[in-house]
Amino acid sequence: MILVTGGTGLIGSHLLFHLVKSGKSVKASYRNKDTIHKVSKVFGYYSDTPSDFIDKITWIQADISDIEALRGLFTDIEYVYHCAALISFDPKDYARLVKINIEGTANVVNLCLEHHIKKLCYISSIAAIGSSLKDKETTEENEWNDSNVSVYGLTKHDAELEVWRGSQEGLSVVVVNPGVVLGPGFWNSGSGTFFRHASKGKKSFIPGGTGFVTIHDVINAMTLLMESQIVRERFILVNENLTYQQIFQKIAISLGVEPPRKKIPFWMLECLWRTDWLRSKLRGKRRRLTKSMVKGLYHQEMYNTDKIKKAISFEFGDLNAMIDFCSEKFRN
Repeated sequence: MILVTGGTGLIGSHLLFHLVKSGKSVKASYRNKDTIHKVSKVFGYYSDTPSDFIDKITWIQADISDIEALRGLFTDIEYVYHCAALISFDPKDYARLVKINIEGTANVVNLCLEHHIKKLCYISSIAAIGSSLKDKETTEENEWNDSNVSVYGLTKHDAELEVWRGSQEGLSVVVVNPGVVLGPGFWNSGSGTFFRHASKGKKSFIPGGTGFVTIHDVINAMTLLMESQIVRERFILVNENLTYQQIFQKIAISLGVEPPRKKIPFWMLECLWRTDWLRSKLRGKRRRLTKSMVKGLYHQEMYNTDKIKKAISFEFGDLNAMIDFCSEKFRN
């Protein structure tokens, strides 16, 4: 049986559908029962009878930061996909990020070792690789550089260290580092907010850029790596390196709205993150723009994906087709 932690997130829900559709026996963790409705919604994008797939999953409520609560998940498990994580770029959430991303991952690794799990796939992020050098492509071999790295990136990097620690203790592991994942169903978070923003016909776009990847390519790469003999390796997953202007133009055109044409100047961003900091201090509001986020926009991040292509002869799909698919589901 296969265990998927964080089964109610974007990656987790799509992974569950893929595994169940392939006839695999699957167990999934969740924190709030209401979030299973989101999974059903995602399944509905690919099936007219999503409940048939939902009912084939063994659902167990568990908090990954509570190792005792996690123990029940590992009964009769052979393979683990660790998708659960907290995504936040607000420095005020650092303690929670540590608790869930680092300590939670340590708990999963320890239980994998305790239960002699055959293989663990850890879903990390390009944020865990660190800031890339200007005008140079980042590879899996880049030295860790934490300059201008978000609190999220810092904790994902340290979570990876827990996975590598597990590999040194005998656990077979593989790590994937996806770029910004484009997929349907979560319109109020992650890349889903790109579609909401573009749909409003915004005139401006932020500078910089990063790597983007389709949810289907992430799932395919993960499952192929788990089925392979490859262990103790990490792989960047990026379809295309795009500027934010390019990605918003693609989404806007797909949605049938006017694409943004005016770049927000850096001086304005520098003012905005300071204003946002003051607003957070005075009103206790969540940070929407931080200093590290702005610094990261000063150049486009570039990622090289030769390693995954050579390791399993992997071919990335059509990013534009995924944008059109997401746009259709967003409009509906």
